[in-house]
Amino acid sequence: MQLRPEQLATHLKQGLAPVYLLWGEETLVAQEAADAIRAAARAGGYVDREVFHAESGFDWGRLGEAASALSLFADRRILELRIPSGKPGDAGSKALTAYTRSLPPDTLLLVICGKLEAAQRRAKWFKALEDAGVSLAAWPIDGRQLPRWIGQRLQRAGLTAEPEAVQMLAERVEGNLLAAAQEVDKLALLYPGEQLDAARVAEAVSDSARFDVFGLVDTVLAGQGERAVRMLAGLQQEGVEPVLVNWALTRELRSLEAMGWALAHGESLAAVQGRFRVWKNRQAVIGQALQRHRLPAWYGFLRRSARIDRIIKGQAAGNPWDELVQLALDLAGRPLGLTEGKTA
Repeated sequence: MQLRPEQLATHLKQGLAPVYLLWGEETLVAQEAADAIRAAARAGGYVDREVFHAESGFDWGRLGEAASALSLFADRRILELRIPSGKPGDAGSKALTAYTRSLPPDTLLLVICGKLEAAQRRAKWFKALEDAGVSLAAWPIDGRQLPRWIGQRLQRAGLTAEPEAVQMLAERVEGNLLAAAQEVDKLALLYPGEQLDAARVAEAVSDSARFDVFGLVDTVLAGQGERAVRMLAGLQQEGVEPVLVNWALTRELRSLEAMGWALAHGESLAAVQGRFRVWKNRQAVIGQALQRHRLPAWYGFLRRSARIDRIIKGQAAGNPWDELVQLALDLAGRPLGLTEGKTA
């Protein structure tokens, strides 16, 4: 069965399929679809999750072994298979086809691929997975569809917006869905449950603010620790809520963790930045950050941002601004006690 991304939520409310195949080049759509499937599975009692990376040299016998071993346990489990190239080869095609012929009980198979050409979508393994469950294509959103996509996302965030405001936001993000999602989340934090006009959107997404939150993120990624500390002080003095600062850093960290994973598994920096649609004017700072920290560091930074979120909510002890300073310095590669000279 084929589904469009906007049909997935309704489908998941009706019950889970045994197999999901996500493919396509729009990273945000694929990531959010995978997150929704995992969340629905957890709610349905799928407490275990095993992840396989089907790259060069992968032993496809592991998939069959994992599937057959599940019958020994009472817990439901997700088997998550990532095939970045979308080319499982002859052994992979046979393994996937065999899996669909004898679906193991209490098991959900989630297969995630990148962009697939027409010939790959005609392959036996693709047809077998689609027939056994659900396939969902993460197609790019073109310029004509983007305002509607943004409008729907604003609505899900509890916001309404005038057509001029939506169009302004669409022009601002230049077709980058990740940037659009970030802007919508930012607007939801700034104007919860409110109506947006063009003036409000212009003010929120303006780059002219002296201590802009997104400017802070790029300053940190560029390794300018002392300047980042001054910007954090400025944001605090201007009355910016720490939740907005932590949100901006966390969104960036999630993307960097995913890019760091791709780098650790053999992709080139240029290929990774292209696949994640990093804007040309941000490629330098993103590249610096990815070269400065390896994959385990990104995991640690995400755990720290989660702790800051708990502090902000009063669920953990600490001062959120002090924690943000420490996180910014470590991200910049400038821990306390080191200086970097004069900055602009």
